Amino acid sequence: MPTISMFYGIIIRMYYAPGEHPPPHLHTYYGEYTASNQERTRSLFQGDLK
Repeated sequence: MPTISMFYGIIIRMYYAPGEHPPPHLHTYYGEYTASNQERTRSLFQGDLK
């Protein structure tokens, strides 16, 4: 899972390889908060960054 961006303490990683859990999606980490977004719809499907 490559890190595709790091800024202001926010880390964004992407799952996209066939062996990783589908569908392709992004994981966002900020301190104690985490969230997962589907890549195509940009919809949040797990977590919270509030």
